[in-house]
Amino acid sequence: MNNARRKAIEAIHETLTELRDQLEQLRDEEQEYADNMPENMQCGEKHEAAEAAVYNLDDAIGSIESAADTLEELVNA
Repeated sequence: MNNARRKAIEAIHETLTELRDQLEQLRDEEQEYADNMPENMQCGEKHEAAEAAVYNLDDAIGSIESAADTLEELVNA
């Protein structure tokens, strides 16, 4: 792989890492929102939606981490 393509992949890797960090922050905020709901709302639709959002954000974070790891392996090969 030439240096230009390697640098392009490294830039994409950095972007993915930044996106992961942003998603982690959003996930943590959503989890805090769900955790701080009054007890009478913790069985309601809003709580379920918040928990589903946390789950989906975790899934997206995992996908981004997987892609970033693959790119890192490619660059270091």
